[in-house]
Amino acid sequence: MSRLASVYPIVSARALARPFTYEIADEVEKGAVLAIRFGNARRRGVVVDADAEAPPDVEPVAAERVLETLPPTLVDLALWVADYYGSTPARALALVAPYQPARRGERREVAAASALAAEPAPAQLSESQEVALARIESLLATGGGNVMLSGATGSGKTEVYIRACAAAVAAGRGAIVLVPEIALTPQTLGRFRARFGDRVAVLHSGLTEAERRDERERIVSGEAPVVVGARSAVFAPLRSLGVICVDEEHDASYKQESDPRYDARTVAAKRAALEGAVAIFGSATPRPESWHALERLELGGRIAAPLPTVRVVDLRQETGYPLSTPLLAELGRLAEDGGKAIVLLNRRGVAPALHCRACGATRRCPNCDVAFTLHGDGTLRCHHCGAREPAGETCPACGSPELARIGAGTQRLERELEKHVPELERIRLDADAIAKPEQLREALERFARAERAVLVGTQMVAKGHHFAGVELAAVVDADTGLGLPDFRAEERTFQLLTQLAGRSGRDAPGRVIIQTFQPESRAVEHAARHDVAGFLAGELERRRALGYPPFRHLVRVLASGPELADATRALEELKAGLPDFELLGPAPLLRLRGRHRAQLVGKTDRPRALASRAATLLAAAAPAMRRAGLAAVVDVDPQSV
Repeated sequence: MSRLASVYPIVSARALARPFTYEIADEVEKGAVLAIRFGNARRRGVVVDADAEAPPDVEPVAAERVLETLPPTLVDLALWVADYYGSTPARALALVAPYQPARRGERREVAAASALAAEPAPAQLSESQEVALARIESLLATGGGNVMLSGATGSGKTEVYIRACAAAVAAGRGAIVLVPEIALTPQTLGRFRARFGDRVAVLHSGLTEAERRDERERIVSGEAPVVVGARSAVFAPLRSLGVICVDEEHDASYKQESDPRYDARTVAAKRAALEGAVAIFGSATPRPESWHALERLELGGRIAAPLPTVRVVDLRQETGYPLSTPLLAELGRLAEDGGKAIVLLNRRGVAPALHCRACGATRRCPNCDVAFTLHGDGTLRCHHCGAREPAGETCPACGSPELARIGAGTQRLERELEKHVPELERIRLDADAIAKPEQLREALERFARAERAVLVGTQMVAKGHHFAGVELAAVVDADTGLGLPDFRAEERTFQLLTQLAGRSGRDAPGRVIIQTFQPESRAVEHAARHDVAGFLAGELERRRALGYPPFRHLVRVLASGPELADATRALEELKAGLPDFELLGPAPLLRLRGRHRAQLVGKTDRPRALASRAATLLAAAAPAMRRAGLAAVVDVDPQSV
């Protein structure tokens, strides 16, 4: 027996963004991934309706075979992603049905998690943990829901995740645990494997295709009902989802920056709604959107130790940079008595700019509107496009040898530490020092074993690392992100300062130093008091007045091309076709990789309607835009504008 099905071929072309009818075997159902003939090529296609009607005047072609079968709710989720984020069904379906190569040889085992992160289960939960877990279990038993799990670093959020996952597994359902970056996956994985053993699968973009295939097979078979991974793990093919935990839910890396431009946090909430599951959004520094919208389960302060004391150092009163007198004194104490410190400077390299004192010229990237960063090997590098030039000994504009290094980066900071506190082992974490996951693991294990050490780096050092013996956490320049032209600038600075402070004093009284030229800023003042609720209250008041999320949605249209005038004109024409929406711009942005850019930002209560209308207008203008060398993308709920 056979019947007809609506099938989306997994192809990237928007012109082919529609279902096609294929003949299928009687047992094939919605969610089947088929091998199909499509034009002159073989493709994969996903069945979205297994009871389609025959199209007029077309003889349907038979599908060749079933490659795998997805849960039907994942098909519904993918179609929702395509609709909400202005993508195509095929591109969204590729997220839930990634390409899996044919098996060759024996199964490859995913590397075991580092023993570094495996903090044994506590004998009993705190009262606040008990209350939070009871509420989650109640929701699990009565149809699901979304909750915010908030509490200081060390308040026990991970233990609540673990027990919530255990409750889901005990009920015959699965669980997903999302972490913001691959770098954090091994640490979280270690804790979950300590509890669930081989019943844990891992999914992230660092796996080979063969490893990803093997893990997906373990998930589909039920062998691994608990999935830990980064952003894409939100699409794990569990048959019956019970709990989905989004750890460090404030982190911007949950937003995908290529089509489909989905936000894993929003997708997690939608998947939970489709499956009657509980979505748990956890953070010590929640997003204003989550704090405002979700039921809060508050864990309060740390379980084992008090929060560290914080000292704000006004750099306007200091002569030493990047190391102030108070910071040097604290580091000297560790060098003498033993102990560990984490020092954050959110800039790589030796100096963020090379400036000529004679003519005033600053060396800039020829492809992007940013200054070159000076690195320790004597090269100037663009951190946007990767362009490199030798620094040289003289100014290329005027020939003067009077070149000044402006500011400091992590490489210079490392040298300053070697100069002033050579007794402390220096371990640097940034994109230049850590290129592979194994290098990160080795660096963190070195720091864990050391008796006298300082972990120095960019925001990587503030992200979820848990170490014993860290007495000091320091931010060298808290102002790095405050001046960015972004409505989230203060929010992100507050999060970074608070998260970094949370690395100190996990097992003994800790200390924090925040160096800043703006000690009166809201972000610094509230971070110094560990005042999450106070900061969020003020931030929500500001956003309500300005019409920013969570009170309205943003939809951003970004146009790029060889000439700024052409990009701007394309957005002006688009704006004219959207008279029913509040639109800001077009406004020029920094040039990137040789292309001029401009953006149009909409504030709306109807993001899907705005995105859909904008996408339709852009599709109609596509031939003319291609002739002018222009490209445009629509981004719903962007993380930066």
